[in-house]
Amino acid sequence: MLRDRTRTALGAAAALALVTSAASAPVPKNLPRGVSEVLYEIVVPPGAEPTPEKVALGDKLFNEKRLSANDQVACATCHDPAKGFVDHKPLAEGIAAPAQRTQRNSPTVLNAMFNAAQFWDGRAPTLEEQAKLPILNPIEMGQKSPDDVVAKLRGISEYRSAFQQVFGHDLTYDDVAAAIAAFERTQYAGDAPFDRFVAGDEKAIDESAKRGWGLFNGKGRCNACHAFSTVSPLFSDQKFHNIGIAAHKTDFIDLARKATAIVRSGDLKQIDELAIQSNLSELGRFLVTKNSNDIGAFKTPGLRNVAVTSPYMHDGSLATLWDVMDHYNKGGVPNPNLDGGMQRLGLTEAEIDDMVSFMASLTSAKLGEFGKQEMARQQARKNVRPERDTAVATGKKGDLGDLAPTPDRAKPAAFGVLVRKGTSYD
Repeated sequence: MLRDRTRTALGAAAALALVTSAASAPVPKNLPRGVSEVLYEIVVPPGAEPTPEKVALGDKLFNEKRLSANDQVACATCHDPAKGFVDHKPLAEGIAAPAQRTQRNSPTVLNAMFNAAQFWDGRAPTLEEQAKLPILNPIEMGQKSPDDVVAKLRGISEYRSAFQQVFGHDLTYDDVAAAIAAFERTQYAGDAPFDRFVAGDEKAIDESAKRGWGLFNGKGRCNACHAFSTVSPLFSDQKFHNIGIAAHKTDFIDLARKATAIVRSGDLKQIDELAIQSNLSELGRFLVTKNSNDIGAFKTPGLRNVAVTSPYMHDGSLATLWDVMDHYNKGGVPNPNLDGGMQRLGLTEAEIDDMVSFMASLTSAKLGEFGKQEMARQQARKNVRPERDTAVATGKKGDLGDLAPTPDRAKPAAFGVLVRKGTSYD
C-alpha cells in the first residue's frame, strides 16, 4: 500500500539525514507543491544554508563572466535562467567554442539541489564540487588553477569586500563554490499543473495529460526509472542506466578498455576533462566507477520542467519530447550494456501525444508561459521524427524483448502511486 511505501521512504530519508548530519537545515516557509520538505532537510546540510547574503553573492558569481579565463563565459552562459537554466544547444559551448565544443548537454540547474550526485555521470558528489569543476575545465571556463581564480577575484574590489562580509575572511576557492551552491539551492521549482491535479484539482491538467499519466505508469513503463512519490517527487530513481543513446556510433568495449588504462580513480579533474573533452564521454558513469555495469550508463534526470530543457539526453541528440518517446518506444538502441528494462513499448501515435502532454504538465507555474512557447516550438517539429521506427516499436522487426503489457485501466495499481483527496492507491 502507498502508506507502507511512504513510511519506508520516510524511514530511509530519516536514516540518511542521521548519516549526513546531526541536525537539519531550516526548511523555507511555503515551499511550492512538488518540492519535498523531507528531501530539502536532507540535501541542505548545516552550514550550507542559503542565507540571503550568500545567495546574492552566489547569484552574482553565477552570472560573472570574469570567472572565465577570457572574461566571456559565465555559469549562466550554459545555464541561462531565462531558458530554464539550460542553453538549448545539443552540446555546451565554453571558451574553446566554436573550434571545440564540450561532449555533454547542459543539464538544468532547476531542482539540481535534490540530485544525489551532480553531472550526467554523477562525478561530483555535491553542489560545491559541481561548481568548482567547470571553472577549471580547459574548454569550459578555462582557468588553470584555483589559485588563479582566487587571485583574479581578489583583484576586484567589490568581490574582496563581498567575500569578507559574507564569510568573514579573505576569499578562497571553497568560498566561491559555497556561494554558487547557495544560489543553486534556491533554484527549486514545483507548483506544476500536475501538482495541483495530485492535490485534487481535476481541471488542472487536461484529459490527454491524464491519459499520459496512466501510460507513464503502465504501458510506457516510465515510472520504473522516473519514479514519483510524495516523499521524492522528482521523477527520478537517482540511478544510472544505459538506454542506448549514441550506441549506434560507439564501441563501448573498446572505449572502456582505453579508459581503464588511463583513468585515475578519484581524480575528479582528470575525469571531468575526459568526460567533457574526449569521446570517452560516452562511457558515462564508468569513468567514475570503472564498474563494467556502468558502461554507457547516465543519470536518470528528473522530469520536472522537462518541456523547457530541450534538447535531451547527455549528448543533446534528441531534439523534442516526441523524439525521446520514439527512442524509448523502439526499446532504445541495442548494445552489450543496454539496461535490461529497455523494451519495445508499442505505443501508438495518440499515446505518444498523451505522454508528451503529461510531461508538459510537469512545468512549474513560474515557467508556464515559457513552457507553452517551448511546447509550441516542439509541436511544430512533430513531423520531423528521425528516431521513429513503428515496425520495431510494434515488434514487426528487430528483437528487443517482449512488448510491455497494457495495464488494466479498471485497476488503480496499473497507474502507479497517487494520493488524491485523502485516498491511497497502491
